[in-house]
Amino acid sequence: MHYVSTRATSASAARNPENFCDILLGGLAPDGGLYLPAEYPQVTSAELDAWRTLSYADLAFEILRKFATDIPDADLKAITTRTYTPAVYCNARAGESAAEITPLRVLEDGRNGKLILQALSNGPTLAFKDMAMQLLGNLFEYALAKNSDELNIFGATSGDTGSAAEYAMRGKKGVRVFMLSPHGRMSAFQTAQMFSLQDPNIFNIAVKGNFDDCQDLVKAVSNDLTFKARQKIGTVNSINWARVVAQVVYYFRGYLAATTSNDQKVSFTVPSGNFGNICAGHIARMMGLPIDKLVAATNENDVLDEFFRTGVYRVRKAAETFHTSSPSMDISKASNFERFVYDLVGRDAERTHALFRKVDTHGGFDLSGKPGSDGDEFKQVARFGFASGRSTHNDRLDTIRDVADDYDITIDTHTADGIKVAREHMAPRVPMIVLETALAAKFNETILEALGTDAERPAGFDDIEALPQRYVVMPADVAQMKAYIADHTGL
Repeated sequence: MHYVSTRATSASAARNPENFCDILLGGLAPDGGLYLPAEYPQVTSAELDAWRTLSYADLAFEILRKFATDIPDADLKAITTRTYTPAVYCNARAGESAAEITPLRVLEDGRNGKLILQALSNGPTLAFKDMAMQLLGNLFEYALAKNSDELNIFGATSGDTGSAAEYAMRGKKGVRVFMLSPHGRMSAFQTAQMFSLQDPNIFNIAVKGNFDDCQDLVKAVSNDLTFKARQKIGTVNSINWARVVAQVVYYFRGYLAATTSNDQKVSFTVPSGNFGNICAGHIARMMGLPIDKLVAATNENDVLDEFFRTGVYRVRKAAETFHTSSPSMDISKASNFERFVYDLVGRDAERTHALFRKVDTHGGFDLSGKPGSDGDEFKQVARFGFASGRSTHNDRLDTIRDVADDYDITIDTHTADGIKVAREHMAPRVPMIVLETALAAKFNETILEALGTDAERPAGFDDIEALPQRYVVMPADVAQMKAYIADHTGL
């Protein structure tokens, strides 16, 4: 299995074929693009049948071995077995089994179709990011140990990636984590979960700005190839291919758990800001998983919804990026979107690069095909099964109340965005699976507003906001950020 950059010329790709382990630690490609398989591996109906009875760990092994062909099967199986255990994903709620890892719960089953919630937030930081990040930590440790090497992870978070990465990497030999977050824009729980960590290999940096400023810093540092090599910089953001492919697994698990035969199709609704989670669904569909629709659910920061309705991708300026009650989606520049656009334009790397240069220079591009637009590829979107919708704060409050009243489940704000939008795209005989984002306790301020009571917290998280916090506040300045990293790595 070889990998190519979304911005590579055919000649450079032929000269420099990359394997899974080559790109595992690096994040962005040297040309600034994102890695994708040269060809998507295909899944047969016979394989789907055989996978229906597998544990989550064994399913992860079967899917990942299609992408990580340079890792011996015995090593890869040991990694997935160690990662996906009931002991790690132990925060199961009433009616759930920790052994299922990602259990399904049917919310509605009527004339309009079946609505299903897939629990993804039973990991150590109570968010779906744990599903990939725990694996990534073990993969990093494996790769570094083979070469007696070290890695300085430089990432950005709008809320959940940071804590998931830090909990996965704390104590890992040869790994340091430098995590950027927008100062004052996460929930109190999210902030405490990250900043309360006292591990010496964890560095939390609160950036004066929004998430896009943090993400731009990560890309700027990653694009300085000399600095990146000298400081041994890698990333755990969803620009890292290994993280995206780890998320592909729970689409297969959701499909297999919701159906009884491979003749059936399902749809997925995914709360989406940075496009990484739903990009994994796109990859699953390209592999042959019978997915009907992939529905991107946004909040008031509706860059993705605008594109899937109109064909216009318009990055918002900082003043136009809203601070909402589903803060992990307060993103106006979806970094993983480039992977889908690469497929949308027929895997034309030069065209992809030109479009994203226009994002940098003009703030977006237009593929609607209208006079003066940049192209007409938007007409191909339906072929990939994408749809979208938008949710507001009042929608979130209403949906949280509805789900609590009707099903006795307290959902978080991002999952509320997903359920609200999913109901607009349901169809008879096609189950609609909503991917849960996090446990409600992480966004208690809005739960209290919606329900008048606090969200239930798993054991061990009762007084997390009262713990001592360790972090620094810095401006969104590339030079200062590089100096801080260099000062704390000793390299």
